[in-house]
Amino acid sequence: MSGKIIISIVSLILIVGVAIGVVVVVHRKGEDPEIQTQQRSLRVICQNAEDQKLCYETLSSVRGADAADPKAYLAAALKAATDNVIKAFNMSDRLTVEYGDKDMHTKMALDGCKEMMEFALDSLDLSTTVVRDKNILSVHAQYADLRNWLSAVISYKQACMEGFDDEKEVEKKIKDQLHTQTIDRATKVTVVALDIVSDMSNILQEFGLKLDLKPASRRLLSGEIDNEEGFPTWVSATDRMLLAQMHRNDWRSTIKPNVVVAKDGTGQYITVKGAIESYPKGYKGRYIIYVKAGVYDEYITVPKYCTNLTIYGDGPQQTVITGQKSGYKNGIKTNYTTMYTATFANTAPGFIAKAIKFENTAGPNGHQAVAFRNQGDLSAIVGCHFIGYQDTLYVQTNRQFYRNCFISGTIDFIFGTSSTLIQRSEIQVRMPNNDQFNTITADGSETSKKTNTGIVIQDCQIVAEEALVKSQLRSYLGRPWKINSRTVFMESTIGGFISSDGWIPWKNNVTGLDENFDTCYYAEYANTGLGANISGRIKWKGYHSAISMAEAKNFTAAEWLKAENMSTSTWLHDLHVPHYLGFKA
Repeated sequence: MSGKIIISIVSLILIVGVAIGVVVVVHRKGEDPEIQTQQRSLRVICQNAEDQKLCYETLSSVRGADAADPKAYLAAALKAATDNVIKAFNMSDRLTVEYGDKDMHTKMALDGCKEMMEFALDSLDLSTTVVRDKNILSVHAQYADLRNWLSAVISYKQACMEGFDDEKEVEKKIKDQLHTQTIDRATKVTVVALDIVSDMSNILQEFGLKLDLKPASRRLLSGEIDNEEGFPTWVSATDRMLLAQMHRNDWRSTIKPNVVVAKDGTGQYITVKGAIESYPKGYKGRYIIYVKAGVYDEYITVPKYCTNLTIYGDGPQQTVITGQKSGYKNGIKTNYTTMYTATFANTAPGFIAKAIKFENTAGPNGHQAVAFRNQGDLSAIVGCHFIGYQDTLYVQTNRQFYRNCFISGTIDFIFGTSSTLIQRSEIQVRMPNNDQFNTITADGSETSKKTNTGIVIQDCQIVAEEALVKSQLRSYLGRPWKINSRTVFMESTIGGFISSDGWIPWKNNVTGLDENFDTCYYAEYANTGLGANISGRIKWKGYHSAISMAEAKNFTAAEWLKAENMSTSTWLHDLHVPHYLGFKA
């Protein structure tokens, strides 16, 4: 009996060891010191990984002199992620040839998937270049960039999957095939790289490297601003001068645009699309487009090579870019995936928009109908209006800042998987169809809690359209689109039309079950107004009522967008976008 017990215990130990991926190193006399070094390094690198077994598996190829270099392990993780994303791209391309001519919606979903994989590769290339060209301490200094780029890779892969319609058998088959054969693996390996970046300070200290963890500049105190115009910090001296001009009352007369758009022919172009196509490839500096008053009925995508593009108008009531693409028309599904319903889409980094209205006029019956889709990193939008119903503002990926804007809609009308801060703006909830309800936000954070994605609403006015106030339809601050959804309302005035529950679960259309309410992170801080009473709020595990000032500070611009201490410069400050880094002044 005792012998059987001993055998059972040994078996159990072996099973547990294999299950959690622990590598046991037995130090025997004469054992290869390089192997010992590798095993010690792997234990340090993978100790806080979400999937330790996969972490060991992915990084075990690091050998020789590299085994003692923490940078080599991050490089290996990035290479593995890149290889798997390439496989996903190639598979999307092959499936497009196989299925693309059978259905327009299927082709659009596959084209969208390929496009997203290309952007994912761009983000991985940025990460790989930093790791390749800089020493480990400089890599650590770019922690915020690396975490953002890797989070964006995960967001792009999620956007790829979201383009397919599960109700169409062929698309569900394609989606499952992509997921199981490429996307799932690519995502998990990307998370390994994200784990390393997220734990970088601890890893380097355990490798015996001394770190200067002091910020490059002094941190501003709560409510403090860094100059008389109320700007905080994030891009170049030229941009700073430009946006300083744009902050003056007579700014339009002082700006010299590269090109002018005018419907009456008084500019170089009569369409916005034509002006954007004029952007010279390889252009250095900020390219400025002025769009004169008029209604521009066109669909526009800013290509990724149009870096540091500024587009401004004569005010959101005068300069209007409009469209009406939607997921449904007359009760029938269209061929458009949500991503491709956008009236205006930006894919370029360093994008600035000011004094323009972006709208989608499909109405509540159109269901998914995006007015503005943005995936441009370090982008800032000031004084613009976003008008629609469902899915008005798609904050798709990367770091985004909105200030002094007006955003209106009904269902999930601010949604995406990005690091977004909307500051001092008016958010208007509109009257939906009688069988619908309203949700202001739907964050799509998924896969890992270590991503830097989520939606923060700070110092905003949450108001209702008059018709909605008179109705009995319910409105909520948001619902968790994915398992790690993260949304914070802070220092805002919330109207009494918001349901006392505050938030509502995501309902799975296939199973009919409510989801994601215990795994999300939803929080409120220092809000006022009749709708800000938290006594009747939902009792989810994922809801954090009345968070402390210390916790809320994590969602201010300085922390959430890392807007004052980045290798890419202090981007909000350099863009001269009005804002504050901490709590509202």
